[in-house]
Amino acid sequence: MQLKVESIRAVAFDLDGTLIDTLPDLTAAVNAMLAGLGARSLPEARVRQLIGDGADQLVARALAESVGTCAPDDAQRAAAIDLFFRFYAEHLFVQSRVYPDAVATLRALDDASMSLCCITNKASRFALPLLELAGLRSFLDFTLCADRTEERKPSPVLLLEACRRLAIAPEAMLYVGDSHTDVMSARAAGCGTVTVTYGYHKPGALERHAPDATVTALLQIATNVLKLPHNTGGAAVHVARAEP
Repeated sequence: MQLKVESIRAVAFDLDGTLIDTLPDLTAAVNAMLAGLGARSLPEARVRQLIGDGADQLVARALAESVGTCAPDDAQRAAAIDLFFRFYAEHLFVQSRVYPDAVATLRALDDASMSLCCITNKASRFALPLLELAGLRSFLDFTLCADRTEERKPSPVLLLEACRRLAIAPEAMLYVGDSHTDVMSARAAGCGTVTVTYGYHKPGALERHAPDATVTALLQIATNVLKLPHNTGGAAVHVARAEP
């Protein structure tokens, strides 16, 4: 897909690993859940590898990793999810941090009259208060959360809903994320896609799915991809070549 920069009217962002580094608080919630079940804790680096597809999948993977079983039974899983949800809801933004340039990027895009929104697999009970605590919610026109399994990326459902709300064609929206599922979702919706090189993606996954552009710093979306004027600090960006 060729990214038509001149057609972009809106930019949508993934949340975890894109706007906010939530790994520390997710790890704390995972280990509080495991401790409550008498299981061994997991290091942050391992929890990072388990992130993706929603909190319930993170809990199931972490429990299986800790106790050494492939699939926890229904009772174990229900207890684990309850423990995780209760702890995480009270510790959403304790150690988590907004990524550098996130606020500057949102301001630059807003100044350029871009519509802004967040589209995340995170449940609304966590995503909305997290964005509020992080001071980012006021920059966004709205946030769409995958409260139903069928809405989760790589499904294009939420991206298409965002386009509907904004009254724009999919090619007029750019989706920014950190994982191959973000790229797949944008591709399926017909949106342009940019991935950040930080975040929680699996090694080699971004290269295999070929986003339209990759950036090492979030502000590069405004300056190098969309060509809006701003002092970037020299961060690198790679824009994919158009397909023949």
